[in-house]
Amino acid sequence: MGSTAQQGLARPVSPAGFAELEKATADLQPPFAVVDLGALRANAAMMTRRAGGKPIRLASKSLRCRALIGDVLRMPGFSGILAFTLPEALWLAEDGGEAPGTPASDTPASDTPASGGAAPDILVGYPTADVPALRRLASDERAAARITLMVDSVEHLDLISDAVGPTGPPVRICLDLDASLRLLGGRLHLGMRRSPLHAPEQAAQLARAVVARPRLRLVGVMSYEGQIAGVGDNQPGAGLTRAAVRLVQRASARELRARRAAAIRAVRAVAPLEFVNGGGTGSLEGTSAEPAVTELGAGSGIYAPVLFDHYRGFRPLPAAYFALSVVRRPAPRHVTVLGGGWIASGAPGTDRLPVPVSPEGLRLLSAEGAGEVQTPLVGAAADTLRLGDRVWFRHAKAGELCERVDRLHLVEGDRIVDVVPTYRGERHAFL
Repeated sequence: MGSTAQQGLARPVSPAGFAELEKATADLQPPFAVVDLGALRANAAMMTRRAGGKPIRLASKSLRCRALIGDVLRMPGFSGILAFTLPEALWLAEDGGEAPGTPASDTPASDTPASGGAAPDILVGYPTADVPALRRLASDERAAARITLMVDSVEHLDLISDAVGPTGPPVRICLDLDASLRLLGGRLHLGMRRSPLHAPEQAAQLARAVVARPRLRLVGVMSYEGQIAGVGDNQPGAGLTRAAVRLVQRASARELRARRAAAIRAVRAVAPLEFVNGGGTGSLEGTSAEPAVTELGAGSGIYAPVLFDHYRGFRPLPAAYFALSVVRRPAPRHVTVLGGGWIASGAPGTDRLPVPVSPEGLRLLSAEGAGEVQTPLVGAAADTLRLGDRVWFRHAKAGELCERVDRLHLVEGDRIVDVVPTYRGERHAFL
């Protein structure tokens, strides 16, 4: 397995590596999930090299495991959390300056705290309309000092102001700047439908609306270029499609570099900023080169799911797997495993399906895909499998795997060295 850090491009796990996985997990009953700690560390080191010296704010949605979030934050080059909901951020922040809580007493977990030292600041990467959570934030001085809310409209400001009231600790605010590429006067939109703030003056106008409210404090600007960071430039299929993706990404990067710099200048003319966040796992090198950006946001590269197999500039080591049991042999060259319908979010397509990776040569049936209770597989390797044997899979996306299991088995070589709870294992389902 990838139990030591690699230089250069990473490669998928070898058949010998799966033999180690089988040995390490021989006493476990599927379904279960494992994380290869060597691959995880190698991926983290690769991300920090690609970040070019700028700190990476760790996207919690891509890990969804407090123990591993803490482990990564102790590594050089990572600083702060990019959370996905306000209740999650409050939960991560609830223990003040130490580890963000301990697992439920009946949940198998590491004896190691989830994070050490001073607790990091937390940026909620998406707007919230959770009024009870806003009131909790407004009444907790320690949490309010560490958590930053995301906004992209005056409507957000009105909702927050109404929820928190006029008195109490300052509420930290970050503007979400749209990073999409708009052509033909905005008629052609390439990128995520994320924020209405596109032009620098729009950002400055909202910044003025923030500072006009005494309880709100503008501290940052974020922009996520999903059309670059989240789309591989070396996808399988037609060469013309790959060429089109690369052309759009180059054009988008040039346009965003200039527009983001202008927007930051416009906002800084209104108020000083603590941070400017940009990027994603797929665009660390390019975004880190922008002088306007002070920190990067990323997380999926830690687990390296299937969607990150198709980039020319980097290829992380697969670090997260799940295993399912063979329960049927319906025909020659066919087996059926129990479970498997762990579909990733996004536009429906075959790229959102989990991928069987060991034994080699198995694939999903196009007519059935991955099923709610059972998943048929076809391939020559099926004839070597017996009832009860395992098939190993990789998820298409990163942290969504953790919504399916309550614990992660942490593996080094052929040993399980720890078992840690996922968010689900700590009885939390934030989304």
